[in-house]
Amino acid sequence: MSATDLVIRAERAWIDGDFRRAEVRVRDGIITDVSVPHGAPRGAVQVPDDAVLLPGLVDSHVHVNEPGRTEWEGFRSATLAAAAGGVTTIVDMPLNSIPPTTTAEALDLKREYAARSAYVDIGFWGGAVPENLGSLAPVHAGGVYGFKCFLSPSGVDEFGHLDREQLLRAMTEVAALGSRLIVHAEDPALLHPDGALGRGYASFLASRPPESEESAIAAVIDGARRTGARVHILHLSDARALPTIAAAKAEGIDITVETCPHYLTITAEEIPDGAAEFKCCPPIREAGNQDLLWGGILDGTIDAIVSDHSPSTVDLKRTGNGDFGLAWGGIAGLQVGLSAVWTEARARGIALASLLPLFTTGPARVAGLDGLGEIAVGAPGHLVAFGLDDTLRINARALQHRNPISAYDGKLLTGRVRRTWLRGGGIYDATEGGAGEAPWYRKPPAGRLLRAREGDRA
Repeated sequence: MSATDLVIRAERAWIDGDFRRAEVRVRDGIITDVSVPHGAPRGAVQVPDDAVLLPGLVDSHVHVNEPGRTEWEGFRSATLAAAAGGVTTIVDMPLNSIPPTTTAEALDLKREYAARSAYVDIGFWGGAVPENLGSLAPVHAGGVYGFKCFLSPSGVDEFGHLDREQLLRAMTEVAALGSRLIVHAEDPALLHPDGALGRGYASFLASRPPESEESAIAAVIDGARRTGARVHILHLSDARALPTIAAAKAEGIDITVETCPHYLTITAEEIPDGAAEFKCCPPIREAGNQDLLWGGILDGTIDAIVSDHSPSTVDLKRTGNGDFGLAWGGIAGLQVGLSAVWTEARARGIALASLLPLFTTGPARVAGLDGLGEIAVGAPGHLVAFGLDDTLRINARALQHRNPISAYDGKLLTGRVRRTWLRGGGIYDATEGGAGEAPWYRKPPAGRLLRAREGDRA
């Protein structure tokens, strides 16, 4: 075997939608064989019996923020966090970096920064804003996987939101390019005006009612019906919108929808006063709503579970001394998503098999990343060893995220990523050196920058 080869065995490997005993061979970064193991080949890696072998996870919703707001997050810290969370491919959002990814030049700049420190593979979304409508083609040609827009203010001045007429223009243009439009769907007419709300979470929750999501999603569906555009609903928090989305799918509209670990694992009732690390938009809603979101996971309406990793500095999160109206919104959770959701699923009696497509092939299909998220011949050798019963106490200061603030801080989770391989090369090992030792990361970083091909866009 060459130094680049990997042979890995597991009693339980996630293959073709089921767990089975398997030996996986990787050569030159590509899986060349998946078979029932025989004998004991020299140099094979054995996944312990209390762990499972998974394909590398795909997270199609990550705000890296570099360049321009690198103090919030950067490609090095974000991709280290991804590796520790079993995520081998991320797709970066077009904000909150400066400049935003709304021009070909900005895309080139972002790729230049990402190339310096990518521990995992990175693709890019473009942005659709009022100023660049009619000029999306050059960004599309640069290899973005689609275009993100907001229907309500994004929170940053350099990334404006679209009104209903502009939404239709964007959909028409995106459809003509053969791309997809991914939408932050809240109706600004139904949101509370910006400003102080106090330290109580209930006031913030009331300021962003579920009707706002439902109104915006209805507009997206209507626009897709009229233009034929492929559309995706980002970070769904309002489960009452699920029947409308399911009906649109049944009608033949090309629509997908994601939700996030924080909506599936945290409820409004448990958020303390002044704890602005829990603030995000749309907001974390009540326990009854969470139950309905889990129903959407199980019945197949929801296509993907992604982090919406949206970090900021601690100072921004603490603005207003815990006033939910003044603090910056966003949940930093890239490193802990699978563990958090698996913990909640176990408590609900839900099998890991029900979750894995939403962390792997689901987000890969949303982004058009063909061939990712599976252990199969011809797929990249992106693999993860996951300890199902391992306990994991989250310490925000120990996470790889740049800023030590997290809605998961202090939580005791079940399930831990032990090792991560990228194209057959180890990039993360939480077991290196034994208990109490720092995890091992591959140096130098080996991630690649991905470009959408014409075939990926269809």
